[in-house]
Formats: sequence, structure tokens, C-alpha cells
Amino acid sequence: MRRKRLAVWVVVHTNHANELTSEACASLARLADAGIPLLSQSVLLRGVNDTADALADLFRALIRNRVKPYYLHHCDLARGTSHFRTTIAEGQALMAALRGRISGSCLPAYVLDLPGGFGKVPLDPGYAAEIAPGRYRIRDWQGGLHDYRDPERGAAGL
Repeated sequence: MRRKRLAVWVVVHTNHANELTSEACASLARLADAGIPLLSQSVLLRGVNDTADALADLFRALIRNRVKPYYLHHCDLARGTSHFRTTIAEGQALMAALRGRISGSCLPAYVLDLPGGFGKVPLDPGYAAEIAPGRYRIRDWQGGLHDYRDPERGAAGL
């Protein structure tokens, strides 16, 4: 009887198509040729990949390299990252624009990792409802509701 091995999945973190150098693509090809499933996660970053063109280029490049775009993370509220943050509404608009431009296999889930350890939540309209400008009510995976506020641009310390 053959022993079953645990499945190995590799998740690639890349935020822009320019990161997929020839060396990186060759490495991805070796992994894919070895039968290892490849997923990607990216972070939506103002000034880096916050246009439909940049994201479409990234996701298409990943698919060409046999990497399934899995998550597009809304930028966390980590100290020192405020200049990279978009609003949830901007991210949702980008995802809507991408739906009309690229195939479904290229589209990752746009998610927010809720502060406080409540998990990742898709930022689809059914999960994130804007209740006031820049203020959202987010439904977590257990049905709990959480208020989330997009920080002011350039907020001190964020």
C-alpha cells in the first residue's frame, strides 16, 4: 500500500507584474512542472498597483506562469503604511472594473483581514456595506458585524 503524502501548495506574494522577472518565472515553472499547485496573494497598494491596468497585467502574468491569483488584500492598518492605503470603495471599484476586463480565473478574492483577529472577509457588497462616507459595517464569517473606518489619508502614525 502506498503512503499518501501531504499536499504541498505554494503561495507566491507579488504586488506588481514587474516582480515576475525571468528568474522568478523560471522558478515558478520548476514548481509547476513538479506538480506543485501555485496560488498568489497581493496587497492593493496606492501608487504601486491601484489601477485596473496594473492589476490586470499582474493577474494575467500570474496565470501565464500557472499561478492562480487567490487573494487581493486590502492594505492592513499597520504603522507606517498610510501612504499605500486605498479606500475600500476604491478597491471595490477596481474589482468591478476587472470583472469586465479579465477572465474569472484571473480574479482573486478581494479581502480585508479584520483588525482584532476576526479573520479575512471578502469585500463583496454582501459583506461590506458603507454606512457613512469612509465607514463600513463588515460581516465576518460567523455573521458578526464589525464597524470599520477607512483612516484619513496621512493619519499620524498609520
